[in-house]
Amino acid sequence: MRMMSPFTIPHFCSCTETIMVSSQFFKPPKHYASRPNKQFYQMIEEYKETLEKVPMSLSDPPHRICVCVRKRPLNKKELAKKEIDVVTIPGNGALLLHEPKQKVDLTKYLENQTFHFDYSFDEDATNDLVYRFTAKPLVKTIFEGGMATCFAYGQTGSGKTHTMGGDFSGKSQNSSKGIYALAAQDVFTLLRQKRYADMDLCPYVTFFEIYNGKVFDLLNKKAKLRVLEDEKQQVNVVGLQEVPVSSVDDVIKMIERGSACRTSGQTFANASSSRSHAVLQVILRRRNFLHGKFSLVDLAGNERGTDISNNDRHTIVETAEINRSLLALKECIRSLGQNSEHIPFRMSKLTQVLRDSFIGENSRTCMIAMISPGMSSCEYTLNTLRYANRVKELNGVSKGASVENGTKLELSDEGNSLEEVSESGCQY
Repeated sequence: MRMMSPFTIPHFCSCTETIMVSSQFFKPPKHYASRPNKQFYQMIEEYKETLEKVPMSLSDPPHRICVCVRKRPLNKKELAKKEIDVVTIPGNGALLLHEPKQKVDLTKYLENQTFHFDYSFDEDATNDLVYRFTAKPLVKTIFEGGMATCFAYGQTGSGKTHTMGGDFSGKSQNSSKGIYALAAQDVFTLLRQKRYADMDLCPYVTFFEIYNGKVFDLLNKKAKLRVLEDEKQQVNVVGLQEVPVSSVDDVIKMIERGSACRTSGQTFANASSSRSHAVLQVILRRRNFLHGKFSLVDLAGNERGTDISNNDRHTIVETAEINRSLLALKECIRSLGQNSEHIPFRMSKLTQVLRDSFIGENSRTCMIAMISPGMSSCEYTLNTLRYANRVKELNGVSKGASVENGTKLELSDEGNSLEEVSESGCQY
């Protein structure tokens, strides 16, 4: 959606809870912009003056698919290059991308493109705040016998692993500050409530990665796994180790253990980029029955082949596979949006694993689109926003049979190994 005129967002009086993410727009020093982009910088600042900052609200009714966008701050590399910030978050789910343009006569101008999502987070938003609006409302779904999924999508270096895995201090990551751990904390809080304590639910954690079209167990020495469908068309990751957990600390240990094994490599945008899709699952079982599952997915960064920092065949194949799997995810989204009879889940291992995220009435999904604010990332940011906008159009579409509560776990010789749960239930 494009808008060339000044943009103002109206206030909403029906908010039950409001949160101000920041009191004003970030304004770098006047000498901040480099000389070639100084005019663009001034144009953006003038445009911001026409906008009204609106607080976020938690009063909106829950959607089956919630789509949010998070803008990271300018990083050290961008600040060193004196890049200008081309993204503005007025609030209330709105986002503006100020795309720098130049006419044939070299006259510079801005094409201000406006997008609307369920929630939008500026560079001052913390992981805790992002979690509160995105994954937190989904936690109850798994206690009600449903499937929940939260995935972070975006360009390499846009902050996906920071959001899902935790804050970074240099190369060290605080796993207790990411959405993975925050979701686990809420799971254990609910497990202690009398309403759910009487249900005799037992929590487990799995952590695996999808790399080059293959699945590896991050909690079992990166053992190679198979993804199969049973006669009920339920997708099973065969051989995946489910680790019983009794506290948030147990989950954090699994996060740290798995993250240390995750495949990474050098890219144009990031010297140490995650080159795989990482999937952490918090699973609730009632004896040998699957009760609910929360899949938290840190997708590999989307990028063009021309942006690969070296031209070795391995890196080219790696990037092609990442883009192929993200395209498959997009095709599934498009098919669902068109209410198609056929959803191409088998196009990639990623879409097979996420199959339960999009089908059934008792499934809920949240997408966090991560964007970089620098002018050099403008094209990537625009592509990410368009992708997220496509996902948003899925709201209200409900297709396929719902996932049945208490589906009996069927084990094969190579299947998931679960110890028998005692009648007294789990201790946590």
